[in-house]
Amino acid sequence: MNRTEALKIVKPHLTEHRYVHTIGVTDTAVELAEKYGADSQRTEIAAVFHDYAKFRPKDEMRQIILEQSLKEDLLEYSPELWHAPVGAYLVRCEIGIEDEEILNAIKYHTSGRPNMTLMEKCVFIADYIEPGRSFPGVDEVREVVQKDLDQAIALSLRNTVQFLMKKNQPVYPATFLTYNSIVNSLNS
Repeated sequence: MNRTEALKIVKPHLTEHRYVHTIGVTDTAVELAEKYGADSQRTEIAAVFHDYAKFRPKDEMRQIILEQSLKEDLLEYSPELWHAPVGAYLVRCEIGIEDEEILNAIKYHTSGRPNMTLMEKCVFIADYIEPGRSFPGVDEVREVVQKDLDQAIALSLRNTVQFLMKKNQPVYPATFLTYNSIVNSLNS
């Protein structure tokens, strides 16, 4: 499957705004894959499908999480997290993509996970820094990612945790585990 075919499949599942976001994430992820040595074609497919389930009804996502034994603790946190693992499941079932690394890049694009692959890192940070994003701290992360992918991920995670804490919202444990994993690798 190429980019054009993938975008044609994903477009009906997204709003126009989210489709533009998806193009930005895809272009950014490919640039980072080429810069840091990940498989750019597979990274591109993962990026195209990263928000495949974003607009599925919450009841449908909840049901998939329960029926497919996806991490049920997700249900205790913001539904904003649900579309990533549900999306990976649906991309496997509905689109037929079996590549585990592509599916994991989709599955972990919101929370990250310890010991992410290079492809997962590229999709994760591309989702944070794509050109359409505008919020405090994003420009600094864009600058840092040009020098050090892991430093940029650590900074984006720190920003996310601080943002959630300031809003008195819970932080999904995998986000902390991802931060610790990245920081430990940077400090070793």
